[in-house]
Parts: sequence; C-alpha cells; structure tokens
Amino acid sequence: MTKLALYNRHGEQVGEMEVREELFEAPMKKGALYHTAVSQAARRRQGTAATRDRGEVRGGGSKPWAQKGTGRARHGSTRSPIWTGGGVVFGPHPREYGYAVPKKMRRAALRSVLSAKLKDGKLLVVEELRFEEPKTKTIAAVLGNLKAAGGGGALIVTAEPDHNLIKSARNLPRVKILEARQLNAFDLLSYDYLVMTREALEKVQEVFGQ
Repeated sequence: MTKLALYNRHGEQVGEMEVREELFEAPMKKGALYHTAVSQAARRRQGTAATRDRGEVRGGGSKPWAQKGTGRARHGSTRSPIWTGGGVVFGPHPREYGYAVPKKMRRAALRSVLSAKLKDGKLLVVEELRFEEPKTKTIAAVLGNLKAAGGGGALIVTAEPDHNLIKSARNLPRVKILEARQLNAFDLLSYDYLVMTREALEKVQEVFGQ
C-alpha cells in the first residue's frame, strides 16, 4: 500500500499512514475530470439573469394610433420589442445550468485529482487541527510550517465541522475549510495544496475508497 508522511502543526514528520492505492495511485481520467468539473461549476452558477418579454412589460394596452390613415407604420402596442422601453426578444430567464454526471465518473475524477496531488507533493496530512479558540494567526502559522501557504491557496479537509477552525481561516485569502464527505473534484482543482487531518483522511478512504 502507498504510504503518506504524517506531520504535526510545526511541520515535523511524526509518522506515516497507509492509504489505498485505488484512491491515491489511480490513473488520470481527463474526460471524467473535465465533465465533472464543468458540471460542478455549472451547478454553482446563480442563473438569476432575467428580462421581460412584451407580455410582462407594464403598459402598452392601447393601440398607439389608428391602423390606417396616418401614413405611419402599423403598431398595436408601445411595448413591442422594436419600441424603446418594450419587451426583449429571446432574453435570458432564470434557469438551472447544472447537469448530472454518473456517480462512477465523479468518483473517477476525484481519484484522478487526489492521485495527482500526491504525485506533485501537494497532499499533506496533519495529525490534528483542533483549536481552543478562533485564531487566524495560528492557522496561518500552521500552513506556513507545512509550506502550504502561497498564491495557489490551500483546501483544508476535516472529518467533522470545526467552528473554531472555520472562524480562524475565513479571513485568510485562498483558504477553504471542507468536510471529508463534501470533498469534490472542483474544489480540489481550485486550490494548490490539499491539507487533511488524519481523521479526515480515514473518512475519505471510507467514503470514497469503495
């Protein structure tokens, strides 16, 4: 089995952990990774852009002038799309952009990214990350000790929600806290480093290693 170094908060190696090869030594599936990432990005789009068509614009109930005899073009409403202030033809309306991809494809994409992180040395496992009180300086120091601080950002994965850790990291740019069961390919691609606690790694293997 593949082994990962286990670090403490000071960036010192204190042991090793065995991980499943099918999860961290998987081949790169570019097709699955592409479709999964695009699907997850599409699901995050708000889709709230909206315009009004001629039936939704207020007013325009009366015919602006007589059908014949004026010498002007025929018009039935001042809210026609060719009038200023009229409706919009084929404009956007609220919609959902997301689409589903098969579970096997999502799992293949996740395995591909995890394996790539391990291969590139961007996967770091920490013994524990529990704080007695929220302290941004503390989590910044931990990321610095692990050499996971930088412009590419870091995704920190915990086994369970830790409110002190979330409050400590929320003011740091390019740092996100995620639960192990919420791990996904899109977030993994969005951050350079992946920092996981020992418990989180065990839970990821339990949930996604099947």
